[in-house]
Amino acid sequence: MANVSKKVSWSGRDRDDEEAAPLLRRTARPGGGTPLLNGAGPGAARQDMDPPHPFPKEIPHNEKLLSLKYESLDYDNSENQLFLEEERRINHTAFRTVEIKRWVICALIGILTGLVACFIDIVVENLAGLKYRVIKGNIDKFTEKGGLSFSLLLWATLNAAFVLVGSVIVAFIEPVAAGSGIPQIKCFLNGVKIPHVVRLKTLVIKVSGVILSVVGGLAVGKEGPMIHSGSVIAAGISQGRSTSLKRDFKIFEYFRRDTEKRDFVSAGAAAGVSAAFGAPVGGVLFSLEEGASFWNQFLTWRIFFASMISTFTLNFVLSIYHGNMWDLSSPGLINFGRFDSEKMAYTIHEIPVFIAMGVVGGVLGAVFNALNYWLTMFRIRYIHRPCLQVIEAMLVAAVTATVAFVLIYSSRDCQPLQGGSMSYPLQLFCADGEYNSMAAAFFNTPEKSVVSLFHDPPGSYNPLTLGLFTLVYFFLACWTYGLTVSAGVFIPSLLIGAAWGRLFGISLSYLTGAAIWADPGKYALMGAAAQLGGIVRMTLSLTVIMMEATSNVTYGFPIMLVLMTAKIVGDVFIEGLYDMHIQLQSVPFLHWEAPVTSHSLTAREVMSTPVTCLRRREKVGVIVDVLSDTASNHNGFPVVEHADDTQPARLQGLILRSQLIVLLKHKVFVERSNMGLVQRRLRLKDFRDAYPRFPPIQSIHVSQDERECTMDLSEFMNPSPYTVPQACVAPTGVQAVPGPGPAAPGGGGQPQSGCRVGDQEGPRQVPPGKGRLGGALAGPDVRPSPAHGGHRRWHPGPSALPPGVTGFSAQTVLPSSGNGEHPAAGRAGGRRGTDPLAGLALLWAVVSPLGASLRRPNLCSPRLGFFTSRDQLCVCDLPTGLSASWEPAAGPAPACLYPCA
Repeated sequence: MANVSKKVSWSGRDRDDEEAAPLLRRTARPGGGTPLLNGAGPGAARQDMDPPHPFPKEIPHNEKLLSLKYESLDYDNSENQLFLEEERRINHTAFRTVEIKRWVICALIGILTGLVACFIDIVVENLAGLKYRVIKGNIDKFTEKGGLSFSLLLWATLNAAFVLVGSVIVAFIEPVAAGSGIPQIKCFLNGVKIPHVVRLKTLVIKVSGVILSVVGGLAVGKEGPMIHSGSVIAAGISQGRSTSLKRDFKIFEYFRRDTEKRDFVSAGAAAGVSAAFGAPVGGVLFSLEEGASFWNQFLTWRIFFASMISTFTLNFVLSIYHGNMWDLSSPGLINFGRFDSEKMAYTIHEIPVFIAMGVVGGVLGAVFNALNYWLTMFRIRYIHRPCLQVIEAMLVAAVTATVAFVLIYSSRDCQPLQGGSMSYPLQLFCADGEYNSMAAAFFNTPEKSVVSLFHDPPGSYNPLTLGLFTLVYFFLACWTYGLTVSAGVFIPSLLIGAAWGRLFGISLSYLTGAAIWADPGKYALMGAAAQLGGIVRMTLSLTVIMMEATSNVTYGFPIMLVLMTAKIVGDVFIEGLYDMHIQLQSVPFLHWEAPVTSHSLTAREVMSTPVTCLRRREKVGVIVDVLSDTASNHNGFPVVEHADDTQPARLQGLILRSQLIVLLKHKVFVERSNMGLVQRRLRLKDFRDAYPRFPPIQSIHVSQDERECTMDLSEFMNPSPYTVPQACVAPTGVQAVPGPGPAAPGGGGQPQSGCRVGDQEGPRQVPPGKGRLGGALAGPDVRPSPAHGGHRRWHPGPSALPPGVTGFSAQTVLPSSGNGEHPAAGRAGGRRGTDPLAGLALLWAVVSPLGASLRRPNLCSPRLGFFTSRDQLCVCDLPTGLSASWEPAAGPAPACLYPCA
């Protein structure tokens, strides 16, 4: 299989430094070629090991590779002395002020999201209207004179021109703005730090790109990107400053941390759905079902408030724009129109029909996702350069225009022209007073085509027209999703489903002798819901969105039925589109539950090492070397304390890389403080002001004399990181790690295929890569070894080994990319439910007792670590996908080497 590591990216262009960081391959063997810590060679260990299980020559892409560039977000408070002192100073009035500010921010999120949606809608309406009027005039002119090929060329050229600009700004300026942005926001809310995903530049490119994509005639919609846009607005407003514009408004400083930003981004995503569909309740449910991994009652209220304000703002502004100031008749970017419940009622005899439509939607959705999967893999391998991505987008735009023109030209489905039946009726070869019905579907914006399929009277489309449109648009939408343009899949899915749903209704009408209940519009709605549910696998939120967008509760049960059926059927074959693309990007996403096949694993069996620790009072030079060491560029470090080199060190707490950076920047050294050179004591505000773009260690100058100074970490470290026992079974450990709040080890949220560590600002997710902790062996069973790489590493001394154990083989540490990227500490899961380590890749653990009467905790790294117990010493190297276990030399059971998965 080709090495596609550098091509799998949401946010980066092809760079030389990315090429130097190949994604991890499951090829290394633990202990191979690595000397034992007691001086013995690796051969000694191999004699007692069972032969390893053979690895397949080819492993599927998403099981074989895991991206190195993703960091974790700090989704918990580092409860150090500074934090506790600030909390004690805040009185009841100050807490109420903070809560009021939260509501104000949510209101601002709703207002600005609604205004952005208004801007997109107005610009798209005017530009698309201008384009279609020009093309229609040209077609009408050359229909009589001949030379329609010129009209085709004009249509294809205009489409390609708009898409050219839209793809260039995405490919060359901000690649993370491609697509709908929903997978990226899901990952952000799950705790994975996607680079640039909530920056102002991303918002500008997103809004501009989606306008150009829709006007360019691609099979896309503008509703999906509104979720990303709302999230970016929320992230920016909540911080009270713009790092891109270098402007600090000195407001909302309390919320400058990942925990608070996460909650506001959840509100922004909900506000985006609300503005897109006019569905505030659907927006809240979308954020709950598809987005937020962390939820509470107060957050629900604020999210609902932001959604309500968003749809009201959009409704009010668009009503003014359309000349109906007090009408409030435009609740969302798309209005499906009202369905007459009395004329289109359903009976119990139609329930099997709805179930059958759900089955069709699930199958078609699975086919769509499977085709898009292989198409995306092709793009990853061969269309990874920005210039090629732009060319592909222009090609798709031109092909879309060409296919639409050919179908319209070839169609002889002429229907009587009725007032307001379509915006840009094309007559072509139809008689006077008639229009080409194929043009009603193709020669329009996708939103208006959906409404046309829902509400046009029976007989407006013949079956051949609907069948051809469904087939062609299905493949066009599948080809389009994944292009380097800003675009969504909601509306294309609804349009495909509405077309085959209407065809389904026409077939039923023929079979039942034109029964009154066989209304094509009703089945177009059900088909749209089934198709969208089969592709994205949403149920609860999509039901409410469809009900709110149609202003009809009558069809609530049928919509639920088709959505549940589509999801169940689709999940049999392949994952939903968003989850699939998250896996394709090799993001360490943690799902709600551990796989059922992982019950035989314990926390001890998924840990790994080496360990990088710091002491309470550490030399500045050691800290600088630790932070500069790209081979172990960890994001957090256990703080330990020991009496002397003969005694094992004991864990005291945890300190983050970002905190050390701020301390070095302000030169908080013990000697400077004793000499009175430190002007003031650091406050929590100093750390918040540096958030979120902490300077790199290379930008901080430390003189040779300063390297000999000492730094006291006592008041800055977190003295109580979350821990779980080593004997905890894996599923229980996963449920503990992402618990709903501080009471659960690891904090709250969905499980993710990396690790959520409750040691930092939020249960810190440690996806393989930068987000991992650097020291995990920090307990009474370790002692310092000689300096390694310019700083201390902690390895087990003889006193730490159980009786009968003379040593163990260290795991090979994979090199970093050389540019600050880190080796992954896990791997992307394969098909859902098939990876026994999914959601368990790394855990923050405490080693259980070494003896029956003495409990000595060991803090083990989520990167690489080891466990010692009374009768066994285990080592697991997750990056290689292998785990090794050494039994005591005097023990009866031989040691073994087995695949972690």
